[in-house]
Formats: sequence, structure tokens, C-alpha cells
Amino acid sequence: MLRQNISQKLLQKLSPQQIQLMKLLQIPTATLDQRIKEELEANPALEEGEDMDSMENGQDDLYDNDHLIASGSNAAKEDGQGETIAEDFKEPEIQKDDVYELDDYIKDYMDDDVASYKLNVNNYSADDEEKSVPIAVEANFHDYLEQQIGLLNLKDERLEKIAAQIVGSIDDDGYLRRDPVAIVDDLMFAQNIFARPEEINAILKSIQGFDPAGVGARDLQECLKLQLERKHDNEEDGLSYEQKAPIRLALRIITDWFDEFSKKHYIKLQRHLNISEKQLKYAINVILKLNPKPASSIVGNNSNRTTQYIVPDFIITNREGELDLTLNARNAPELRISDQYRDMLKTYDKSTKERKRKRTEKEAVMFIKQKIDSARWFIDAIRQRQHTMLKTMNAIMLLQYDFFLTGDQKKLKPMILKDVAEITGLDISTVSRVANSKYVQTEFGTKRLKDFFSESLQTASGEEVSTLEVKKILKDIITDENKRRPLSDEKLKILLQEKGYSIARRTVAKYREQLNIPVARLRKEL
Repeated sequence: MLRQNISQKLLQKLSPQQIQLMKLLQIPTATLDQRIKEELEANPALEEGEDMDSMENGQDDLYDNDHLIASGSNAAKEDGQGETIAEDFKEPEIQKDDVYELDDYIKDYMDDDVASYKLNVNNYSADDEEKSVPIAVEANFHDYLEQQIGLLNLKDERLEKIAAQIVGSIDDDGYLRRDPVAIVDDLMFAQNIFARPEEINAILKSIQGFDPAGVGARDLQECLKLQLERKHDNEEDGLSYEQKAPIRLALRIITDWFDEFSKKHYIKLQRHLNISEKQLKYAINVILKLNPKPASSIVGNNSNRTTQYIVPDFIITNREGELDLTLNARNAPELRISDQYRDMLKTYDKSTKERKRKRTEKEAVMFIKQKIDSARWFIDAIRQRQHTMLKTMNAIMLLQYDFFLTGDQKKLKPMILKDVAEITGLDISTVSRVANSKYVQTEFGTKRLKDFFSESLQTASGEEVSTLEVKKILKDIITDENKRRPLSDEKLKILLQEKGYSIARRTVAKYREQLNIPVARLRKEL
């Protein structure tokens, strides 16, 4: 039975503008430029350029022209308590069109200062010129392989197409990870060529003779084996048969005892192969000189890949004991509302006084209104992004003040998102968005913001230290250890405890894995 009833619910929803701000907070400075370009292309009412009116009226007073100077922890709350995104970001109050007349909108707009912002930073010279870097045109890895197909002396065009298909299936690192049956299917569907897996394997064997050595291998073992065979059969190196003994031994190890070699069971290898430690060492040195990614030796192999550069979002400089925090805004151009769209509204307002308003004019001004509103919201979001990022980074700088002064990782203090949120008054999720994928440039290198966050660990004296400090000491101990007898996790635990850190063996193992350091057996060297 259907019934109608009235119910009242209290819901908290984010507006599209608040969602837009959260997305802007997440992206780093390196990609902010592209995001602004997309908005400029999508919204003709938004354009680049300095709004002189807003500058003269002093509207660009954000953190003293995007700078923060701190000389101690007392500055932590000099900006006051912040707010969450939902509270701090206010949308322009534009009511519904059926309630809000266009004339009123135009009048309010003309009276209101058009939102604009200018990223005013002095971390680079105004005379700096933005220059485009020419891209060198080079043959890539696959072009290099295709050039060698002609050396195979294949009988007909069909076999050449099969060889080209195999070359095209080779990965950028030089491996063929596609099954021969799958290549047969590719030839059938793409080129209407029927081939047998045996043909694929036969042509692949010939392709494995291409330069660089090891290309076309199905796995690491075959890659190393191909390189060793090429090295052993090379007569141009001038080595005698006896001098090539370590190469033959290395080839035998890779062919028959690869699993033991990869797990560094050196004693087992000596016993099975009946060789001395010196002989094994020579053979392993030969293997270590091989290239596990043969394609990397080709100069132009990475020419089709985009190189990712780290662009710092913040810059901290030490000015005679005072830390100066600057927002790196080089990738954020000056934005303003288009003068053309302003003039359109003025023209519309003047025309309505002289004659009756037409329907087409109403539709036109509604379009203008929508684009101007969108531009104002975007400019406000960029301004709020600056404000939130500076506030968050300032709190991080104050909490890790000693580190930014000295660069000593042992000075890093335990810090979690909640600590920063309490200082700034921002929500923890907002702090997380700011810290994600952001970098700060210091006198001691460019650091990732995430690396400053860590849990605390208690020392024997009851003092709390950062886990980053413990990891640094753990890494130093492992670096200085005797590689012939690497330290086990239990021994590492004992050494850390002797230094005053209360730590368990499983915690040592966890920190070691986070540092991407293998277990003691895999760190062993001859």
C-alpha cells in the first residue's frame, strides 16, 4: 500500500565549488599550470593578466605577498584558527534566475569588485625568460630493432611481417612477455597472416641475436644467458679459452643453478659446482656486469617518454636564523575576469534602458552570467588554495623548525596529520590533501612533505623520538655492516637497543622493509 508522508532530514553536502577546491588542493604545482590552462580554454570569461584595480586596492594581501617568516614556535598561531573547507570557502551568492532579475544581477556585479588574484612571489627574477627546450629527434628502441630485420635475409614478405610483429611485441625494457600463441592470434586478426608457434619461436631465436645482447628474452634468466653466450662466443675480445673460464662458469650457474644464485646460496653453489670461493667470486662479478634491461643501452629508447621533474610547491630559506617560507607560484599565471565580458554586461545594461529587452538578449546575458560566475569561483578557489597551502606548510615548518635550520634528520620530531590540523584549525582530510604529492625546497635538498610525518618511538629514557630518526640510524648501521657477514634483524635490534631505542625485532623488520632493504642473506657478498 502506497503512502505519502513528509519527513525532514539534515544532510551535509559539498557544493561543486567546494569539490573543485578539494581537487585543486590535491594537485601539485607541477600540474597546476595544466589545470589552469584547461579552465582558460573552457571558460572564455577567464583570462590571464594582472587586474590593476585589485592590486591598487590592496586585495592581494595573502600572507604578506605569499611569504611567511617565522623565528620561533610563537608564530604558530599568529594567523589565528583556520576553518574547514566547507566553512572557509564561500560561494558568490547568486540566487535562482526566476527570483533574481538580470537587471539586479548586472547592478550588483557592476558595484562589486571583480574577483582576481595575482601570485606575487619573488623567488625568481622578473627578467627571467620562459624558454622552450628543443626536443631532439632520435630513433627509439623499436626503430633500432626494425632496422636489423633486414639482416635476417628472410625468404618472403610474409616472414618479414611476422618478424616485425614479434619486434613490435617486445617491451620497452627489451623483453618479449607475449606468448607465441598470442602473437599468432595478433597476426591473424591484424594482418590476416596465418603462422604457427614454431615459426614464431624460430624467428624469435634469430631476433635474439640482434643488438643489444639479451633482447627478446622471455625472462631474466634467459636475458642473462643470452648475454653470457654472446660474451663467450665473441672472438673479437681477444680472450683465450682459459681466460673465458669465469664466463663459462657464470653461464653454467645461470643455466642450471639460477634459483640458488638469485637467493645467494653461495655455499650450496660451491658444493654443487665443486669450485672455490675465489672462482665463484669471479663468476659472480661477470654476472653482475650484465644488463638486466638490455633496451636501456639504446640512447633513444626513452625519447618517447615524458620525463617527470619535481617542481617544489614551497621554498624555505634560512635568513640569518629566520626561516622564510615562500609559495612557489611560478606555474600559476595571473587570472582575472575578461574585460570583454565586463563590457558585454555594460552594453546589455545600457541597451535595456533604450529599448525593450529581447529574448535572445536575455539568453546571451544568462550565458555571460554563467561564465563570469564560473570564473569568479575558480579564481576564489585558487586564492583559497594558496591560503590553505601556506597555512599548512607554515605549521609543518614550525613543528620541524630544528630540521629546516640544520638539515639534520635526527632533529625531525614525531608529527602526524592531527598535529598540523590542531595548529591550523583545518580538517585532517584537508591537511592530508595538501601534504599529498607536494614538495618543499630547502637548503638541504627538495623534500617530500609526506616524509616529515612519522609516528613516535620511546627511548629507554622515556623520551619520544621520530621513527624517521630510528630508520636513519638503522640504514646507517646496515650500510656500515660487514657484507660478508650481514647483520640479522635480531642483531640489529640489539644494536638499536644499545643506542637507547626501545624496539622489538618485528619492528626492525618492518622498518627495514619500508626502507627497501632485503634480509641479511640477500645482503651477503663474497
